[in-house]
Amino acid sequence: MKTATLPSLRVDPELRRAAEAVLRKGESLSGFMEQSLRDEVNRRRMQAEFVARGIASREEAKRTGEYFEADRVHAELHAMLAKAKA
Repeated sequence: MKTATLPSLRVDPELRRAAEAVLRKGESLSGFMEQSLRDEVNRRRMQAEFVARGIASREEAKRTGEYFEADRVHAELHAMLAKAKA
């Protein structure tokens, strides 16, 4: 697979020092930057999917007229958490 390059990144020297300070053994700054970019792309995709599910859920509730009280949902989530901890 061919690789592509990204634009060079100009940062404040303090940010560069901070990034270098957290590198793991054997990790390069460019590897750290690539992984950070991958993580952010993934986070933004998951966030967009989360918002899309929320909008779809809202539309379904409008369509069906079926809504759930927050207190009921919270109680169910607390019960699930308690069961998982037990």
